Parts: sequence; C-alpha cells; structure tokens
Amino acid sequence: MNKLLVITVLVGLLALSTESFRMPRQVEEEEGTMSKITGTIKSYYDSAVNTASDYIESIKGLKLEEKAVNLYTDTAEVASTYAAIMQDQLYHIIYSQQ
Repeated sequence: MNKLLVITVLVGLLALSTESFRMPRQVEEEEGTMSKITGTIKSYYDSAVNTASDYIESIKGLKLEEKAVNLYTDTAEVASTYAAIMQDQLYHIIYSQQ
C-alpha cells in the first residue's frame, strides 16, 4: 500500500511539473480590417514598383536615349543646311536688284 501511495504521489507531482513545462500555444491573431487594407495596398504598391522598374529596364535596353540624340543631331544638321539655303536665297532676292 505504501508503494502504491508513493507511486501515486510521484505520478501526481510528475503531472503537475510537466504541466508547467508545456509551451503555451501561439494564438493566431485574426487579421483586422485595417491590416487587410494596408496589406492589399502594400502588395499593389510593390507590384506597381516592380512593373515600372521592369519597363524602365526594358527601355534602357532599347537605347532610346542614344537614338534620340542621334535624331536630334541629324535633324539639326538638316535644318541648319536648309536654313542656310533659305538665307542665301533671300539675300540674292533682296540684293540682286542692286
């Protein structure tokens, strides 16, 4: 009987001590309305930034800046040539009478 009492007490103490070693459950917090809204806005913002970055990288790959500079220089050369021709024609129209 003493052995049974000792074993019962030991099992009871063991049960109480093991309960204190339990890890508390991590309660999953419910996502509130504001956190859902901010999460959605953040995801849309990140998506927009990534899309814009991809477009910028693709535009840089096309070398549009170099093409624009070349177009400007070619246009400026042609315009200056025709402007010089027009100036020469006007000069001869005005001063040819003398």
